Amino acid sequence: MKSKIEMLTRRRVLKGMMAGGAVTFGLPLLDCMLNSNGNALAAGEPLPTRFASWFWPLGLGEDEWRPKATGAEYELPMQMKVLEPLKKRMNFFTGGQIFLDGVANQTHFTGMQGLMTGKVTASGDFFNSVDGVIADHISSRSRFKSLVAGCNGDPKASWTAFAGGKVSAETSPLAMYTRIFGPEFADPNAADFKPDPETMVRRSVLSSISDDRKALEKWVGAGDRQKLDYYFSALRSLEQKLDIQLQKPAPLPACKRPGELTDDGHPISLVSEAMGRHDIFADLFAYTLACDQTRVVNINISQGMTELRREGDTTSHHSHTHEEPIDLKLGYQPKCTEFQKIYFKALYDFAVTLDSIKEGDGTLLDHMMLFAYTDHGAPRIHSLRNYPMMTIGGVNGAIKTGMHFSTPGEAATRVTLTIQQAMGVPISTWGTGSNQATVPISGVLA
Repeated sequence: MKSKIEMLTRRRVLKGMMAGGAVTFGLPLLDCMLNSNGNALAAGEPLPTRFASWFWPLGLGEDEWRPKATGAEYELPMQMKVLEPLKKRMNFFTGGQIFLDGVANQTHFTGMQGLMTGKVTASGDFFNSVDGVIADHISSRSRFKSLVAGCNGDPKASWTAFAGGKVSAETSPLAMYTRIFGPEFADPNAADFKPDPETMVRRSVLSSISDDRKALEKWVGAGDRQKLDYYFSALRSLEQKLDIQLQKPAPLPACKRPGELTDDGHPISLVSEAMGRHDIFADLFAYTLACDQTRVVNINISQGMTELRREGDTTSHHSHTHEEPIDLKLGYQPKCTEFQKIYFKALYDFAVTLDSIKEGDGTLLDHMMLFAYTDHGAPRIHSLRNYPMMTIGGVNGAIKTGMHFSTPGEAATRVTLTIQQAMGVPISTWGTGSNQATVPISGVLA
């Protein structure tokens, strides 16, 4: 006859953990949780802060784009003029670079490895990206810790990573819609509510594992009991999340279920089509944040070595960065610049969509950070210096906005350290070697 230890196998324990983790659900922000002014929780804590990252490929151009003035009195580069209405609500960071520290530069990767993980290595290691760290901090109890979308149909178009490595991008808006707003979605504004039968079964599985705890503890030593305490604490957290999903959520006025989608995520080569898919993902993620299904979302236009092209042109944006000469009169690559203008129009639309959702005495954009970044500085030479980065949004008052910050020759990781601190991550240093940052950008944090 098998002992209870043999019957309670590691496979069984992990099965229960996976079942619970797959259906965790975050409680929506309720009106009763707000203070009388609608600008903080009743207990005095600020409204929940959300985070979105937004990646565009191949930088901005040569040094001519960097604003000459710092502070509030600066001019946006002409590629970014579409963002002018948001200028007072954004910060623009320039001058930072990624240091190789003797490692060979793998174009389109090494710079992103350094910027997003703080480390440059000779391998393809990519763990714990900035947005992943933020998700671990602010979104760990949400239904989805993080959601990642790729607009060109390539699942490799993602710079999001956790301790286990990179997360592939979802390329299909239809699949993303089904995942978020499918059968397991509990509409907080629905008149009736019926618990999902599959969720009830999964909750029962976790309960059965918990019931075996006392029997198991009789067979293990003190060290293993300590490990079991940690495990069952995590298990109880999962059970609590399932209990929430089995209860009718309170109304959340800003939450709306988007209409049905049909885009299946097939590969795209035209930039116009990719931007159309981008707008679908942007709307979908805005609803997702408003319904508090996650607090971290990520949109990637394409991978760095993008094959997106314009209508009537057989040459891709990436190929243009290598082949198109700089117009001596204009001082930049005209065709490449047109791609950048298209990308930033999409960023503007995403920000406006987030700003259209009223929440408390402000908007969703007031209570979050939208971080835009790219894989190179000067695209023609694929450099790792003078990275353009920007943040949009009020972050619940955690940062000051409306300024240009220039840190020429300094580690670009100072920006990503600043971003993490603004998002409340308890971190004082970020990165290794020459890319280690210990001091945030002065003047950003409120």
